[in-house]
Amino acid sequence: MARLDSLSVSIFLVLAIITGAAAQPQPQPNDQVTWAKRVETGTEVITTLQFYFHDKVSGQNPTATRIAQAPQTNNSSTLFGMLMMIDDALTVGPDPSSKTVGRARGLYGSAGQTDFGLIMVLNYGFTDGIYDGSSFSLLSINPATQPVREMAIVGGTGLFRLARGYALAHTFWFDAATGDAIVGYNVTIATYI
Repeated sequence: MARLDSLSVSIFLVLAIITGAAAQPQPQPNDQVTWAKRVETGTEVITTLQFYFHDKVSGQNPTATRIAQAPQTNNSSTLFGMLMMIDDALTVGPDPSSKTVGRARGLYGSAGQTDFGLIMVLNYGFTDGIYDGSSFSLLSINPATQPVREMAIVGGTGLFRLARGYALAHTFWFDAATGDAIVGYNVTIATYI
């Protein structure tokens, strides 16, 4: 009987500890992240992100560099055939000195002969909060002269595994003399729980 009582007490203590731990308020994933919001819908997680992309073509430390071009690229009004490799900072605000939350890495190239459309093949990798180590991939045409552009998200890693969604981009600032740009992104991503 004494053995049964000590077993009952042990089970009671384990249950009390588990129940007590479950009752404690758990920190929300977005407590420290101001640029992202995560909502679970039951079978999916919908994440919205807002950040700025800094594409620097000029200066001593460019984040975007031309790696290839077609023979006719320099004679084309759309730079058709130009291909750029990038490693651009992603920040919370448009100011380049605002908090960095990740990097966009990959390629974009001029794919339009008659209009300026960039084919974007980029990975957006994050380094902030719960998103540290997660990324999404974008593969789409970016009609860069349009005020707002919608582009497709085709996959991801970490919290964005099996991602699908879209990114809305708008040019915040552009220097026509250098080609440097700051682009605001509003992104909606759906993933499975």
